[in-house]
Amino acid sequence: MRAPYQVLIIPFRECLAGFEFAVLRRSDTGIWQFVSGGGEDGESHIEAAQREMQEEASLNVDGRLLELDAVATIPACVFDDVASWGKDVLMIPEYSFAVDIQDAKLVLSSEHSELRWTSYEQACDLLKWDSNRTALWELTERLRRSDCDG
Repeated sequence: MRAPYQVLIIPFRECLAGFEFAVLRRSDTGIWQFVSGGGEDGESHIEAAQREMQEEASLNVDGRLLELDAVATIPACVFDDVASWGKDVLMIPEYSFAVDIQDAKLVLSSEHSELRWTSYEQACDLLKWDSNRTALWELTERLRRSDCDG
C-alpha cells in the first residue's frame, strides 16, 4: 500500500555550460516535472527515491542521492490512496532529493513521454509545480556554493 508521503528527485549533470537538469513530461497529463512518486509502506524516503529513479528512469542511484532541505505539502485528496490513510490525513509531505547522473543515460518508463535536459531558467519555465521549482532553486544554490568553495 502507498504510504502517505511523496518523493521528488532531480536528476542533474554537469556540462560545459554549467549544470543541466532532467525535466520529464508525464504521459497522462502532459505536465513537466521531475521524477516523483509515493513511498510504499515500510519504505524510507531514501529507499522510495531510489526505487522511483529505477522505475521511472532505469537508473540505480544507490548511495548517490543528495537529500535536500526542501519539503512541500500536497493535499492528500489528489491521491487515489487517500481513503486508506484515514480521515485525519489532509496533507502529505513531499521530500526532495537530487542525483548527479554523471554519464549515465536515463531511460523513461511509460509514465513519461519526453525528457529534456535544461538550464535552471528553462526548467523553471517548464515545471508545473512550485515544489519542483523550490527544490531546483535549493539544488542550484548548493551547486553554486560548492563551485565557489573550491
